[in-house]
Amino acid sequence: MTGGPTYLLVLTGCLLITCPLELLGARVYRRPGRLVAVLVPVVVTFLLWDVLGVSLGHWSFPGVGLSGLVLPGDLPIEELAFFLVVPTCALLTWEGVGLVLGWSRRSRSGGAP
Repeated sequence: MTGGPTYLLVLTGCLLITCPLELLGARVYRRPGRLVAVLVPVVVTFLLWDVLGVSLGHWSFPGVGLSGLVLPGDLPIEELAFFLVVPTCALLTWEGVGLVLGWSRRSRSGGAP
């Protein structure tokens, strides 16, 4: 049973909330090699972890709030999306904070942002 794409909507919201950080200069999407280097180990590790957990019966995905699209290993597509979106948003936030701190340091030292 599915309850609609609520999970995907939440993940989309996360991307939309952090997107302005890229526009302010976080440069996460403009450095795709770095983004892929961050995402590949996270996605591979946690998808394998999930497949193992599901196959051993340690957990399952009840379907509430999910789209109904399922990957091999009985994983909802939302799990893959989660492992792509959350690290991307975290990296955007990290870079955004670094950007703001850089502006702060420059403004205290009399430099332009």
